[in-house]
Amino acid sequence: MAFSTGSNAGPMAEINVTPLVDVMLVLLIIFMITAPLMNHKIQVALPEANLDRKDEMAPEVPPITIAIEADGTVYWNDEPVTPALMESRLSVEAQKTPQPQINIRGDKTTKYRVVKDVVEIARLQGMRKVGFVATKDRSN
Repeated sequence: MAFSTGSNAGPMAEINVTPLVDVMLVLLIIFMITAPLMNHKIQVALPEANLDRKDEMAPEVPPITIAIEADGTVYWNDEPVTPALMESRLSVEAQKTPQPQINIRGDKTTKYRVVKDVVEIARLQGMRKVGFVATKDRSN
């Protein structure tokens, strides 16, 4: 503890910054020495991919539309199907290369549980591209 040598007999209220400056200068020197050493990089030749063009040999696959009515009736491209038939068709479509996209259209009053079940069946059969079809809100 530092004491004042003046006429006041109380302790000094000033902070001694000399040790703080010494520590900061040491840290600055350490970082200045070690910073250039951190730039050592490993050179790796990465493969290049051209994603701008599509493969001309791959045929264009039309999407599959699955429509779900409010009563739970499921349609495969406007043809009524049972859940078992839809599951078998999805497993066949999942094996194709490239996989077709699955577009799910649900009625406004269709329960989410029914839509979730259809999406779950598609996912379990291995379908990767599952999307939802909606109409733009016309109130704007």
